[in-house]
Amino acid sequence: MADVAAAADDTEPEVRARAAELAAFLGPSAVEFALRALGDRDHRVVEAGCFALGEIGSGATVAVEALGTVGREHADPLCREAAVAALGAIGDPAGLPTILAGGADKPAVRRRAVLALAPFDGPEVDAALERALADRDWQVRQAAEDLSGARSLRE
Repeated sequence: MADVAAAADDTEPEVRARAAELAAFLGPSAVEFALRALGDRDHRVVEAGCFALGEIGSGATVAVEALGTVGREHADPLCREAAVAALGAIGDPAGLPTILAGGADKPAVRRRAVLALAPFDGPEVDAALERALADRDWQVRQAAEDLSGARSLRE
């Protein structure tokens, strides 16, 4: 853990990104390191922090607000996509508004937003899936069809 903490403060973004990735394998005790990565100036570090928080899953609920900010406001679409994916993996209802907003972003973010809807239910989720089924991007439509099919099997 001390090595990850030291790497998280390194001057090289590649080292900080690797530290954030490693936080995923350290579990909830490393949420602080992954969360700190979300504020990094380098998009690779931010993406790695999102990845780690998503891998930590429900143990990272304290990160939902910060992930929401990345998912809605970050300039890099890959960071927004990673944040939306992490919010879906965490499954906290407080992250749902950001996931729903991701449904109006770039195609890669929209695809990820559809997949991130999996743990959620409700009329707003159903409406988002309906919109995704008619999306102009075929991969978004495919993801929505897959999720709709899986949901119908569940019922």
